[in-house]
Amino acid sequence: MGDQYIFVAMDADTKLVPTFLVGKRDLSNTINFIDDLRSRLAPGRIQLTSDGFSMYIYEVDCTFARDIDYAQLIKRGSKNSNSTPRAPVETWAKIIYGTPDKDHISTSFIERQNLTIRMCMRRLNRMTNGFSKKLYNLEMALALHFAYYNFCRVHQTLKVTPAMEAGITKNVWELDRLLFDKKNFMRRKKRGSTYILAPAVK
Repeated sequence: MGDQYIFVAMDADTKLVPTFLVGKRDLSNTINFIDDLRSRLAPGRIQLTSDGFSMYIYEVDCTFARDIDYAQLIKRGSKNSNSTPRAPVETWAKIIYGTPDKDHISTSFIERQNLTIRMCMRRLNRMTNGFSKKLYNLEMALALHFAYYNFCRVHQTLKVTPAMEAGITKNVWELDRLLFDKKNFMRRKKRGSTYILAPAVK
């Protein structure tokens, strides 16, 4: 399996995670990720902030045809050991397309989401034996995590679930509804090598 990256998209207002992808950080997976994100958005222009991954520039241009306000937040890290993440020592915003609001060029929400993922999933803890031995198991564990996060977990700031804040559902889902109710049972979709478990919402 080797090293795998988790691509995650998040709405800064509702905290909803509309899509994710597990795979190598290459052009093919970047295309699948951005295409799937676009397919899940309502019509209209959005503002998007990403890290400095260069392949995002190409695919965002292809997918959104520059009908987007897009910026990258570039961070240069210090030289720490390989076992710990590098602490950023310099950060700057780079406008890619459109006229994004500079006050909202930030990756803070998604960085906090990364912490939430690590806190909720032992298989992502560093330097432990809890890591996934199979890519499929990692994909399924993440799918269940994000489904629970979106529909079952009440956000501390919002006081409702992200799905409720986004208007997708009107109440907090119990685990039984998420996992066992056939009317709302999670359908498995395959996009490339990535599986997405999406609750059926009317």
